[in-house]
Amino acid sequence: MTIGSGGSSIVVPRNFRLLEELERGEKGIGDGTVSYGMDDSDDTYMRSWTGTIIGPHSSVHDGRIYQLKLFCDKDYPEKPPSVRFHSRINMTCVNHETGVVESKKFGMLVNWQRAYTMEDILKQLKKEMAAPQNRKLVQPPEGTFF
Repeated sequence: MTIGSGGSSIVVPRNFRLLEELERGEKGIGDGTVSYGMDDSDDTYMRSWTGTIIGPHSSVHDGRIYQLKLFCDKDYPEKPPSVRFHSRINMTCVNHETGVVESKKFGMLVNWQRAYTMEDILKQLKKEMAAPQNRKLVQPPEGTFF
């Protein structure tokens, strides 16, 4: 996020940005089907995060709860976090062996912009679950993990 008018702008420092995201994640997002928070409250660099997505209606994911890990390295938000499903899932943008969301197959990571947030990633992944190419894919048994 940048603040300013005219030709000047101030880039919000990484930790302030992550604190904003943490606060937003703790308050709850939209309809409550997507949430996220810190993985370890003692992580002073705020790198490890956990996300949850409740699968969209009218898809094979309906009612399923998916857990994800997000890792914001020191160059976040200039570069996207790494995203990995902890819950097993069958999606075209997710590596079937590791659960990693493959940036080349997930548009938001390929075209990353500083203004994007972890919330945006989770919401976009939920939309991808409902997309025609993923909506009816056979899924691993619920409750299995990478």
